[in-house]
Amino acid sequence: MSYVAIKGGGIAIGGAEAVLEFLRCREGDEGESVSVNAIEHQLRFLQSRVISEGGVYHPKLASLAIKQSLGDTLEAAFALRAYRSTKPRLLESPTHSGGELRLIRRISASFKDIVGGQMLGPSTDYSLRMMRMELLNESPEQFKQVTKDWLQSMPESDLPDTFPKVLDALRAEGLLPDIASERDGVPFDITREPLVFPVPRSAALSTMARAETGSMLGIAYSNMRGYGDIHPTVAELRVGYLPVMLPHPITGELTEVGEILMTECEIVAMFEASEEGQKPTFKLGYGACFGHNEVKAISMAILDRSLQTGMEHGPSNPSEDPEFVLLHIDGVDSMGFCSHYKMPHYVTFQSDMDRLRSTRNPTKITTSNAEASK
Repeated sequence: MSYVAIKGGGIAIGGAEAVLEFLRCREGDEGESVSVNAIEHQLRFLQSRVISEGGVYHPKLASLAIKQSLGDTLEAAFALRAYRSTKPRLLESPTHSGGELRLIRRISASFKDIVGGQMLGPSTDYSLRMMRMELLNESPEQFKQVTKDWLQSMPESDLPDTFPKVLDALRAEGLLPDIASERDGVPFDITREPLVFPVPRSAALSTMARAETGSMLGIAYSNMRGYGDIHPTVAELRVGYLPVMLPHPITGELTEVGEILMTECEIVAMFEASEEGQKPTFKLGYGACFGHNEVKAISMAILDRSLQTGMEHGPSNPSEDPEFVLLHIDGVDSMGFCSHYKMPHYVTFQSDMDRLRSTRNPTKITTSNAEASK
């Protein structure tokens, strides 16, 4: 694509950046800057979304990206991913299991009673969607009082940090495929290898793990509404902190270096007849992402199951087509392509105008050419 050179644009570009900075810093009622710490703790769902879509777990930098982008999640994820690309890869962790999550929330829609019980945890699912006007005038003292009251009301508990997976019981009964049959070897590295279709399941899962939440929800919703055949039940939805294990630089032994907040979802779809001679089993969809983002994890699990259906039987709907899904859910890619239309397209548009004029007035163009030849 051709662009004409922009002359003298440096001053204008600087001015655009300056007015944006003015809007960010313009004094409101309090005239105070929003701290990165406040974003990290008070906008946890927004921060979780940026961490997930940015593809790197760094809560403080994610909060900084939100601040500098004025709350634009796509721009924030773009900045975080750009930062990630400047860092060297030092170590690779072994495969981790969601069963190791130190849980803060754990529910199942498939079973009323599960081992350890339902753990509602932090969620807006059970609240009325009403404006809380008292938040317009919060004070630091109120903040401290909420924390104090909650800690004082916490009962003593000897519950373990984590619990067995709900699906373990179904696997023991033979109602789900063995977990070994669901793995496809060495995980595909989408940060170093291009997607060349057909791609393994690990490539699809990696792509969806850092995809844009709204894009995934939209395509998964199309499947739920009938442009597909996945009618899932949430077997288990988990939110918690996953211990990260890395080899010790001297001994090589796996050592816990920290933990990351994650959301994991496993859905069960209707059973299908397996290969000849095998008994039918339920089909599984899996979703996991950085941060606390339940809508993304559920959407990812639905699309995982949908894409597996498309790979097994051929896609019959957009949500079952790996190329359609995986090439259209990355927010940074799609935002960048959309935004590039704001850049100069003078050459191509002038060409389009010339062609349109010649089509509308062919006689005039022919006469002009004849006169020019004389």
